[in-house]
Amino acid sequence: MKSLSQSTELVKIDQKTASLPIKFNENDINNALKLVEKDLYLKDREDVKKFLPDILGRVLARIWIDSDFKENFKKNPASTLSENGVYLPDDMILEFQKPNSDRPKIIVYEKKANSKFKIRVVQLQLVMIAGR
Repeated sequence: MKSLSQSTELVKIDQKTASLPIKFNENDINNALKLVEKDLYLKDREDVKKFLPDILGRVLARIWIDSDFKENFKKNPASTLSENGVYLPDDMILEFQKPNSDRPKIIVYEKKANSKFKIRVVQLQLVMIAGR
């Protein structure tokens, strides 16, 4: 029998508990899927540029694993964000493009009142790359 100093194990494993499945409760799962910790009211273009890219990254990740969330976001992106605690300024427009592809894209535009033009503020696209 090897002594502890001669053991090749990096971490001593308790064989009684090593094969027990990891259990998550519903709160753990809900917290992992949250877009923000508390309600976030974005006031202007600078707030959108600062905070929204990280949030939309979470949106794209959740779309990948949560089909109900994806369907809601596809129907009404801004409403889905507000239902999840993220409130955009009135002059911001969200577009969800290529929702059924492997590379969905979210674009945020700013459209001022009395203008027919919109300016792209943020764009995120889910791109999966496999390496070898």
